[in-house]
Amino acid sequence: MHTEVVSEPGDPARPNEDFAAVALPASGQGGAVVVLDGVTPPRGGTGCLHSVPWYIARLGGALTELTLSLPDVPLSEVLSRAIARTAAAHAATCDLSHPRTPQATVVVARWGTEAVEYLVLSDSALLLESSEGSVTAMLDDRLSRLPRSSLATDAIVDSTVRNKEGGFFTAAADPAVAERAVTGTLPRREVRALAALTDGATRWVEKFHEGTWEDCFRLLHKEGARALVRRVRTLETTDTERVFLRRSKTHDDATVVLVGL
Repeated sequence: MHTEVVSEPGDPARPNEDFAAVALPASGQGGAVVVLDGVTPPRGGTGCLHSVPWYIARLGGALTELTLSLPDVPLSEVLSRAIARTAAAHAATCDLSHPRTPQATVVVARWGTEAVEYLVLSDSALLLESSEGSVTAMLDDRLSRLPRSSLATDAIVDSTVRNKEGGFFTAAADPAVAERAVTGTLPRREVRALAALTDGATRWVEKFHEGTWEDCFRLLHKEGARALVRRVRTLETTDTERVFLRRSKTHDDATVVLVGL
């Protein structure tokens, strides 16, 4: 198995709010990838004493451990347990009902000798390359399908669409959100490689339209994960009129995990 992990903050002066882990079980059979993208809160309170990096470190750690230690438990249940464990760590000190309590997007992939399982929640992406070379993007596209009017301000987002029916969902403090994730299972023989990307890296496809998901995977194979992030940074810097980025921050944390099975 070949792996490559690159994670780069959008601003070197700020902590990276992404999390990435590649883990192998003690048996040596199979493995797992966990990628989180912490949601940067707007100015103002979040009801929580802790930072986004604090939250993603604990959720990511719990999710990585449980994904491996509970191989027969579905990934949606694994995520639910990880969220519950993380919430319990600060429920006594923080208002976990606040709409901006620390939260994250989630990508998990787990493989063994027979199957590859996956889970995607919110706008990070999982790319699966088949044994024939075709690439399928496993996406939770609910956020991208919302009208721009519902995303006009942070207040509108929080009151109408964040973690609400008809809107989009992230991993925050409610374990039930795990049932909203996009999940699936493929035969292991049909998958030869996978890549997990936070939305800071998916910009190459989704915002700048430099190529398809298959083009993106070919770039990863040919030049590596760091090259993809470097290309995104160049595009961000040259988009001085914000034609592509619009309201988005100029540079976002960007994480890419590439695994050859």
